[in-house]
Amino acid sequence: MWTYWCYTFILPTMISLPELHFAARTDVLDYQQVVSGLRGYAKPRDRIRRWLAQGDLVRVRKGLYVVGEVHRRNPLARETLANLVYGPSYVSLDYALAYHGLIPEGVREVTSVTTGKARRFATPFGLFSYRPLPPERYAPGARLAGEGTGRFLIASPEKALVDKVWCDKRLQAPGRRALEDYLLEDLRVDDERLAGLDDARLEAIAAAFASRKIDLLAQAIRSIREAGHA
Repeated sequence: MWTYWCYTFILPTMISLPELHFAARTDVLDYQQVVSGLRGYAKPRDRIRRWLAQGDLVRVRKGLYVVGEVHRRNPLARETLANLVYGPSYVSLDYALAYHGLIPEGVREVTSVTTGKARRFATPFGLFSYRPLPPERYAPGARLAGEGTGRFLIASPEKALVDKVWCDKRLQAPGRRALEDYLLEDLRVDDERLAGLDDARLEAIAAAFASRKIDLLAQAIRSIREAGHA
């Protein structure tokens, strides 16, 4: 009996990665979560280093980890990881355009917008880049996607397109025709997807940007639609 009670008392101070993983209920852990689970250890960083060396834990960036593949409950969603690598942020620009089927090419780098500074991170899970927007232009147009623990914030199709046009330095002072060519020739936007954009949502986003360039983008989209129905 004494041996049993000693064992149950000591167990929390001898936590394993699977136990920590189970308690956290997520495959992505920040430094505080890991250290909190190792509070019974005199040198928790030594245990973290051991898990990293064994591949049981993978460092994404300083202070952010993913449990090793053998321990994961679900496939890792890079979009979810993008929200956590740097924030506040949500997926947008080229990656979101491809995600929504607006452009034909797949995009390997996960692109996002943020209210912080422009950043780019090379990680074991690929490249993650972030373009800055002021709060009033950042806020509208984000929505939740994915399921369960793999849910993430991503721009709506309308916001992803506005963000792309806004952030593209080649478009300094374009006219409507130049924007039509940009959409159809440079981005090769799918006509049917373009026709399916929500006008009310696009207008609300354009109002938040208060930019002639984005107003012209909305006009260019309407012009392409009308030409397609002609």
